[in-house]
Amino acid sequence: QVQLVESGGGLVQAGGSLRLSCAASRSIFGSYAMGWYRQAPGKQRELVAVITRGGSTNYADSARGRFTISRDNAKNTVYLQMNSLKPEDTAVYYCNAAKVGINYWGKGTLVTVSS
Repeated sequence: QVQLVESGGGLVQAGGSLRLSCAASRSIFGSYAMGWYRQAPGKQRELVAVITRGGSTNYADSARGRFTISRDNAKNTVYLQMNSLKPEDTAVYYCNAAKVGINYWGKGTLVTVSS
């Protein structure tokens, strides 16, 4: 079992920045791809960014160029640096750990971007 705990959400003005953190309960980055997802009110959950076991990254079109996913293996923590935030980035952001047949989710952290 793996517990994921997100933090770093909050209220920010458009154009501002936030850094989200996701702390895993044990060392898993060698076995799991780590991702950030978000779910806005009335919308489906969507992938924002992912970092593979090997360290490759990929981003949704909406996030590319503004968001950066990274990880600290020593701290068992994944980060999402979000810059140039827009009101449409408002959502609950979830951390995910995934490998074949297994998915773990955090409880989410709310990001609100005011215009």
